[in-house]
Amino acid sequence: MNTDARANADSARQASPLVWRLVAPILRQARCGNLRVELPGGVTDWIEGDQRGPSASLRIHRLRTLLRFITAGETGLLEAYMDGDWDTPDLAGLLEWGVVNEPWFGRLLSGHAGVRLMGRCLHALRPNTRRGSRRNIASHYDLGNDFYALWLDPTLAYSCGMYHSPEDELEQAQQHKFDRMLGLLALEPGHHLLEIGSGWGGFAIYAARQAGCRVSGLTVSREQLRVSRERAREAGVDDRVQFHFEDYRDHRGQYDRVVSIEMFEAVGERYWPAFFQTLHDRLVPGGRAALQVITIDEALYPAYRREADFIQRYIFPGGMLPPPGLFELHARAAGLKTGLKRFFGQHYAHTLASWQKRLEKVSGSLLETGYEEAFLRMWVSYLAYCQAGFRTGRIDLMQTLLLREPEYD
Repeated sequence: MNTDARANADSARQASPLVWRLVAPILRQARCGNLRVELPGGVTDWIEGDQRGPSASLRIHRLRTLLRFITAGETGLLEAYMDGDWDTPDLAGLLEWGVVNEPWFGRLLSGHAGVRLMGRCLHALRPNTRRGSRRNIASHYDLGNDFYALWLDPTLAYSCGMYHSPEDELEQAQQHKFDRMLGLLALEPGHHLLEIGSGWGGFAIYAARQAGCRVSGLTVSREQLRVSRERAREAGVDDRVQFHFEDYRDHRGQYDRVVSIEMFEAVGERYWPAFFQTLHDRLVPGGRAALQVITIDEALYPAYRREADFIQRYIFPGGMLPPPGLFELHARAAGLKTGLKRFFGQHYAHTLASWQKRLEKVSGSLLETGYEEAFLRMWVSYLAYCQAGFRTGRIDLMQTLLLREPEYD
């Protein structure tokens, strides 16, 4: 910021609303990048750090934005965005600015202790019991298949793609991901594969076509079940691919291979031991399981598990991200050995950015068909929030192989 702009900003601060004068000193502790804030009435202020970092800006339409931020932290800020109280040309960039500067903000991004406690209690009331899991999944995946089809690619893969180059289209990236998972599984034509959390059937159909194996897929979303079965029939693989409306804890039988692509995040911490025991019991001795899982930084996990963030509050009730070390600990406790493990967080940031662009492109038609603007802004918030997490390393994307040891006489 040049000298004249700084002088204008200093003058504007004197005329700024009281609530901004309460929040601004905390934000001025930021050390990375810069933030431009336009307040109601045309008052503009700048927050400048002394280290390189993201550049962001926001325009506040209603001052209650700041009150919601003070009381409910980043969740309150995004709730205000959902209600149209403020805007920004780059929501993911703004959230990234907040994340990289969080160490200097104290508890500001977490909100008031009472609000945090209430969020934690609400999260605890939505556990992933068998009934609760179906309810929680339905709240997200049964919004309507037409909604997802508008902004996902033709594979209908609702998980991170693998980009061989920045020029890859989203559909290419999803197929690269499918190929990588097939490589981890080392599938053969005689194998029977179990997919826990089969989504809209994209990977199951791809595996049957490419590897010639049989596939059984499990889902607790009736909307996904219907579409998966239709897609298998259309692809001509319904003789080898079967989808079941069934909780993973109730399924029986043994399989040569098991795959689960970003379903573990919805299991819930209380049920992690049951999930890993299911993996062990469903695999034949010597079998292998390939998992793609969103993880959280080990150092952030203790605070994260004590509170409910924006994703748990609005998008995935009952969910919980694992830190990699704890994930591996639970796997070993169930008798599984960890094989290859790699991380692809920046691929997910790219995937989320693609989804956000596609969603924003069709937002007009969605509004015309009856979707509320607050609902669409909630989804944009979700996609941008996750982008910021992956860009900064708060969360990551892990692909890992789990092995059940052979049994010897």
